Amino acid sequence: MRRKLKQQPDTDKINALASVINTDRVNATLLLQRGISDFNLAKEFFRPDLNLLHDPFLMKDMDKAVTRIITAINNKEKILVYGDYDVDGTTSVALFYSYLKSIGADAWYYIPDRYTEGYGISFKGIDYAKENKYALVVSLDCGIKANDKIDYANKLGVDFIICDHHLPGEHLPKAFAVLDAKRKDCGYPFKELSGCGVGFKLAQALQSKLNKPFEELIPLLDLVAVSIAADIVPVNGENRILCYYGLQELNKMKRAGIRALYQLNNLKKELTITDIVFVIAPRINAAGRIDHAMRAAELLLTDNEEEAARFAGGINQTNTNRKEIDQGMTAQAFDMIGINPQLIAKKTTVVYNEEWHKGVVGIVASRLIEKYYRPTIVLTKADGMLVGSARSVKNFDIHTAIESCSDLLEQFGGHRHAAGLTLKPENLELFVHRFEEEVSKTISEEDLIPEIDVDVTIYLNEISPKFFSVLKQFAPHGPENMTPVFVTDSVLDTGWARVVGTNHLKLELYQQENPTVKFHAIAFDKGDFLSFFQKKVPLSICYTVAENHYNGNTTLQLVVRDIQMN
Repeated sequence: MRRKLKQQPDTDKINALASVINTDRVNATLLLQRGISDFNLAKEFFRPDLNLLHDPFLMKDMDKAVTRIITAINNKEKILVYGDYDVDGTTSVALFYSYLKSIGADAWYYIPDRYTEGYGISFKGIDYAKENKYALVVSLDCGIKANDKIDYANKLGVDFIICDHHLPGEHLPKAFAVLDAKRKDCGYPFKELSGCGVGFKLAQALQSKLNKPFEELIPLLDLVAVSIAADIVPVNGENRILCYYGLQELNKMKRAGIRALYQLNNLKKELTITDIVFVIAPRINAAGRIDHAMRAAELLLTDNEEEAARFAGGINQTNTNRKEIDQGMTAQAFDMIGINPQLIAKKTTVVYNEEWHKGVVGIVASRLIEKYYRPTIVLTKADGMLVGSARSVKNFDIHTAIESCSDLLEQFGGHRHAAGLTLKPENLELFVHRFEEEVSKTISEEDLIPEIDVDVTIYLNEISPKFFSVLKQFAPHGPENMTPVFVTDSVLDTGWARVVGTNHLKLELYQQENPTVKFHAIAFDKGDFLSFFQKKVPLSICYTVAENHYNGNTTLQLVVRDIQMN
């Protein structure tokens, strides 16, 4: 593991900011690293304000989309809300469908089947809209590259409004309106909304046009927060505001489906981004991976306690099944790579098994990244085609590498860290060769070494309740505002060190220079370092600071991520 210390701001700037906002040098450093350099910017950061959300009409085609939806409502046309089958897609559907119903629209929702229809807008979905007399379809979290599908819909007389946040292709689909801040001709100031975030902006625009109060939209922000956390979009700018208030709504537990998942999984505290990522999102995702994502939408939309409990129980079981499938596939993939020296020597990993579960290939790709740390694609077979998911290492744009092989693909899409692709079986061997070739051209040896970004080098005596009370306000965390990571040198254990669980270390640490300041620490999967601590070898630790709740007491604890010799 390589540590990379972030650029440290000028000392005079640190001291000036610390003075003006009355904080310590560490928190001032963290703020400057995030581009926050004065009192007003710090106030905006620590006190997110819904009044600072951008005008939704700054988004290209927003006026057209709003006019078309209002026309449909006034003319009593049926509207179909169409979303992808992942967390971002299902939260988008739940948000926009419930909003349309609240303003009197004749609406229903549709989520494609991962196995029979594949990702995004499908011909089957368009046929469903036509056969059921839906004059307008609003697609969310998908559609930006569905040019042929939109052409087909146009021939059938079905209008589409596309709300997406993925990178567009060279030519936009010929939909009635295309809302995507990433389109080249869109001047919207914030480019990193989730798909559900784009849906919220459309609801915000409609609410404004209908002269309805913005405050009525705030309860929908719980779904936006779930989408932001699950889709790993940057948690800065407008997303920080949406996520901050979304977490507040989430913790009011007004949504029966979220409340049921919370209770079923014995969560006892206020929900955080971490809880969404590791508890809520995987269960919502599991519906689309193993069963059908309509189950997830039903969970998010119901206001009936008994229904919510039943839906949550079903989704929980589906997630358990998903884990078993995922573990089996991951073991097979590890075996496949372990017996093949040529695969180990490559700068990429591409593995294929026609019997693997299509809904879990993305998870397996992430597991392979954890072990081998190189751009990875996991493929399986479905309907005579090879379909798969790609995941990348930290500093490499896998979408661009896949795009350079697009002549061998039937379909692909995604972003720099993750992508999906479809190709014919006969193109597999050539694709594997070309993908390795393209990645090798641009990836460096350093890119293939796992890296921890360290924010600041600190002394243990700088950690105090007052320091942590400010540090907590940096949440919600995510890309562009990750949980601060610190490094401290010359650390020793008081003699309390022991291995617990499956090779985890429990410690009580102090620095050589100041033995009176001590902190309990947990170091996951670091049991091999026990002898170093027992022998009083000074070590350098890389860690985050967290609260530990035990027996009604709350104390500060260091969560150690890396241990190295000084």
